[in-house]
Formats: sequence, structure tokens, C-alpha cells
Amino acid sequence: LSPADTRAAIDAGAHLIDIRGTDEHAREHIPGAQNVPLDQISKLPKDGRPIVFHCTSGMRTAANAAQLGAAAGGAPAFMLGGGIDAWRQAGQPIVADRSQPLEIMRQVQITAGGLVLVGVLLGLFLAPGFLGLSAFVGAGLMFAGVTGWCGMATLLRVMPWNRRAAV
Repeated sequence: LSPADTRAAIDAGAHLIDIRGTDEHAREHIPGAQNVPLDQISKLPKDGRPIVFHCTSGMRTAANAAQLGAAAGGAPAFMLGGGIDAWRQAGQPIVADRSQPLEIMRQVQITAGGLVLVGVLLGLFLAPGFLGLSAFVGAGLMFAGVTGWCGMATLLRVMPWNRRAAV
């Protein structure tokens, strides 16, 4: 659905379900959206009302369309095309709380990029052994991509600045 069609569906009584993680939802969300992360989609309210699913850009929702449709339990299920990004671009309201921490995956990207850069610079200017830091981070990212488990994300989730987002 387009943002305008989604607004009309919500006004007509549809549930708006945000399938992003709780950390993403806490930082920014569409007013009235219920946060049911993808890994908890079985807890979706089942009252027969239409459901509109959304994520950040629409890619996560589209990639999991079959699972989301099944979780809707027979209720009409739709996707907000372009996700919250399209919603924002259409001038629809957003609730943003910049005091909440950045999303975990953005923190992983920033931390991993910083460690790789530091490893390369130290390897170039101090001692080649520091290049091992960059190799270690690269190996960790590859492992996360293959297994779906990211040690850096697990570590960052328990950092003090991230404890407020855990609901």
C-alpha cells in the first residue's frame, strides 16, 4: 500500500504492525504502530481486522511476506510500500526520540568500520601486526553473515547506553 492508502486503512480500523526490532521502534516509529518484531510475529493480535505490516524501507517486509501473511491468521494482510521511509517522505507524522540509542546494526557498522580503520592505520604507521585487528573484525562479520549470530551486536546490546531501548 502507498502511505496514503495505509493512512486510509488505519483510519478504517486496520492494525499497523512495525516488524522492526524494539531498538529501531523506540528511536522512531509511526504513531499508533504496534511493535511486533519479526522474531515474535506469532504474538500478533488476531481479531480479524486488516493488518498493514511495515519495516524501514519495505525490504524486510517483502522478504518475509509469506511468514507475515501466515501470521495474520486469515485477516487481510498488506505491506506499507517503502516502509517508514516512504511514510516520512509522504509527509506523514513520525514519532522520533533521538534520546534513544542508535539501532544495534548501525552501532555494529560504526564500531566495525572504526576498528577496521584503526587496525589499518596502526598497521601502516606503527606495526604490521595491527592489521590482524582488521582481519579479526572482517572474519567476525563474515561469521555473522553466514550464521546469523553477531558477537559484536550481542556485546553492544548490553552496553549501558542501550539498556533504555530494551522493553
